[in-house]
Amino acid sequence: MQLLRHLGDLPQAVHERGSVVTIGSFDGIHAGHRQLLDRVIRKSKSLGVPSIVMSFEPTPEEFLSKDHPPARLMRFREKYEALAAYGIDIFYCPRFSSKVRNIRAADFIRQVLSQGLNLRHIVVGDDFRFARRREGTVEHLQRVHRVLGFGIEQASSLVKDDIRVSSTAIRLALANGNPGRAATLLGRPYQMSGRIVRGRQVGRTLGYPTANVDLKRRLSPVMGIYAVRVTGLPEGCLDGVASIGTRPTFDLVKPLLEVHLFDFDRDIYGDYISVDFIAHLRDEVKFDSVEELVAQMDEDAENARFSLKASDA
Repeated sequence: MQLLRHLGDLPQAVHERGSVVTIGSFDGIHAGHRQLLDRVIRKSKSLGVPSIVMSFEPTPEEFLSKDHPPARLMRFREKYEALAAYGIDIFYCPRFSSKVRNIRAADFIRQVLSQGLNLRHIVVGDDFRFARRREGTVEHLQRVHRVLGFGIEQASSLVKDDIRVSSTAIRLALANGNPGRAATLLGRPYQMSGRIVRGRQVGRTLGYPTANVDLKRRLSPVMGIYAVRVTGLPEGCLDGVASIGTRPTFDLVKPLLEVHLFDFDRDIYGDYISVDFIAHLRDEVKFDSVEELVAQMDEDAENARFSLKASDA
């Protein structure tokens, strides 16, 4: 999959044959997103043209709410890897700016979609909005699609357990300590990935050595203690217990993901792992003594093993 930041970098195949496009933040690549991506890929194959996912970096929500942006479900790298694995041809991700924010719907359709991406077909959700003040709707596309020579396909929202599948609903489920509901909406367990970095090795002195994962994000959508499964190591899928937060007993400021792998003892600094959040065990609390903390860690490990075994039943 090609990652492009400027229209001028589009491959010749787009200029010659056109493209099938979908637009959105695609944070989390949840079950509803995959419904759109399936349609994009099918249509691009039937027309014999490249498939394009168009998004923005930073996201419009982050640009407009610099002080209080929503927590990302996926880092940029994770999103790129997920789209590439799905089979998308081009990830077009221009920088969101004041100029982009103020483009009119009509100009966006003609200058970006028609002239820039040589649009032959667009796939959108039923809540699709675009351009200045979110003024652009499917109706704007329908007014000009015949003149500009592209087709429109609109997908209905996906509903699971009476909840509309959305990134917002997933963030809410995670914030409420309900990874099971988040997994239902995602179509898989919620996952974070990152490289293992050296920490202060406090866990090792307490009998619980941890793999510290650099989150590389301002905000985390999950906080607390979780039963987890880890992939990315040669040993395969491994069970463990994880803490994600600021470790109030030790007064950290920056959120950190620490994973203790059960029955595992090997140096894995520098390795890149993915952590699936299976069950929420408890919130972070500050303990009055290290002894109280270790006793709680013993209980957390036991509860995590039980929860992981129950999830397999």
